[in-house]
Amino acid sequence: MGFLRDIFGPSKDEIWQQVANEIGGQFENGGIFGKDALRFQSGQWELTLDTYTVSHGDSRSTYTRMRAPFVNQDNIRFKIYEEGIFAAIGKVFGMKDIEIGHSFFDKKFIVKSNSEDKIKKLLQDKKLKQLINYQNDILFSVRGDDGWFGKSFPEGVDELYFECAWVMKDLEDIKKLFELFTHTLELLVELDSAYAANSRIKLS
Repeated sequence: MGFLRDIFGPSKDEIWQQVANEIGGQFENGGIFGKDALRFQSGQWELTLDTYTVSHGDSRSTYTRMRAPFVNQDNIRFKIYEEGIFAAIGKVFGMKDIEIGHSFFDKKFIVKSNSEDKIKKLLQDKKLKQLINYQNDILFSVRGDDGWFGKSFPEGVDELYFECAWVMKDLEDIKKLFELFTHTLELLVELDSAYAANSRIKLS
C-alpha cells in the first residue's frame, strides 16, 4: 500500500478526509459498495461533494460533482461552462447566451440564463469570477433536481450544481470549490434569488 502511495500520491479518500478536517466538514466513507461523500454545512445549506460513474459500452467515466439544494425565490436558472467543454449542452430551452461585459470572462466562458439582469448582477462580483475561473473545464449551474434517477425536490427548491469530468483529488481545488458554492449562495441571497432557509433536502 505504501509503495502504491509513493507512486500515485494520496488516495481520494485521504484527500477528502483532509479537506473535511480543514473546513469542518464530514467525510462519509461508503466502503466497497456504498458511496463516499464529503458534506459541509454552510449556514442553512448543506453542500455535498461526491462522484458518479457513467457506462459507455465497454468503458466507464467517473465525474465529480457538488450539489447544494436551496429555496429558489425567483426561479433563476443559469449554466456556466467553458467554450468547447460540455458542447452537448447546446441550446437550453428558456435560456440564452449572455455576455456580462468582462472581456476575459466572456471569451473563456459560455453563460446561459433565464434572467439576464440577475446573472449580470451576480457575475459583477470580482471574487465570484475568480472562483469560477480557478476551476478547470467545469459545468456550474442552477438546476431543478437530480433527474429521473435521483431525488426529486419539492416546489420552490432547486440546487446549485457543479460537475467536472474527473475525480478531484487536489486539496486546494476542492477547498476553492466549497468556497465557490458558499459565496454564490450568499450572493443569491443578496439578490433576493435564494432564501436563507434550510431546504430540508438530504442528498444521497
